[in-house]
Amino acid sequence: MAILINGSTRVICQGITGAFGAQHTRGCLHYGTRLVGGVTPGKGGSKDANGLPIFDTVRQAVRATGASATMIFVPPAFAGDAIVEAAEAGLTLICAITEGIPVQDMVRVRAVLDQRNASGDKVVLVGPNCPGVITPGRKTGGGTGPADVYTSDGCKIGIMPGYIHTHVSESRLKKSVGIVSRSGTLTYEAVWQTSALGLGQSTCVGIGGDPVRGVNHIDVMALFEADDETDGIMMIGEIGGSDEIEAARYIKEKINKPVAAFIGGRTAPPGRRMGHAGAIIGGADDTADAKITALKAAGVEVAISPAEMGAAMIRAMGL
Repeated sequence: MAILINGSTRVICQGITGAFGAQHTRGCLHYGTRLVGGVTPGKGGSKDANGLPIFDTVRQAVRATGASATMIFVPPAFAGDAIVEAAEAGLTLICAITEGIPVQDMVRVRAVLDQRNASGDKVVLVGPNCPGVITPGRKTGGGTGPADVYTSDGCKIGIMPGYIHTHVSESRLKKSVGIVSRSGTLTYEAVWQTSALGLGQSTCVGIGGDPVRGVNHIDVMALFEADDETDGIMMIGEIGGSDEIEAARYIKEKINKPVAAFIGGRTAPPGRRMGHAGAIIGGADDTADAKITALKAAGVEVAISPAEMGAAMIRAMGL
């Protein structure tokens, strides 16, 4: 099983004719994702380089293709409106890859999404400023490099390198972990390490590092806890905000599966933003050491170095 997406998820790309949208549409198609179209206002009725139909609006794309998910590569100034348009068109999963969306725009977006969800809609926003979501598929190319082709039981929505991910059936230990992370590159490192150590991944979710965003650690861990085929959870956090402190409390009270974690930014000076817009120490609970202490108190196996993330997951699972 998997969370959020699987091999039957139908996906569109907003910003499909832009440089990044076009590049990553090809990558997702290559991986086996059921990409069924794209949206670029003014280019409706044409097709992209892969032969996918292009629509002027998201609503048109949803009606014509039956899509339930989107990935957004719209420029920052327009990305907030693109998220709202996707929600209003009835899409239930929105992966906003775009970096640099103004915080004021995201405050407005969150207000719209929260209102829609309160009225009974089920809209999940992943991101922005994130790598996206992937549920690994089975390799059909027989190799281990980027040229591998995957079967339709896998789904990649975003920019992650698909070939490093492992379907549980192809893992040596026949166990799968769910990965949730604020950092894109550390997500890839955790995937590579767990794959190399014999684990598969059920689903990997990059939630992004912006201060105002969609799903958080708790939202994703709750889904992993309910997934029968996720055997352990890897959580990757960083300085700034209170997400990881709140996640530690949630883990202690609600999570029964083994959890490993890594918190980036231990050497970051207070008051200076490090990388992500949300990675800034503003209070005592924002520091890496405070988060590590809280996670250890909740029974989480914490990796002190990013090089130890996979080994921490193995220890947490008792393998």
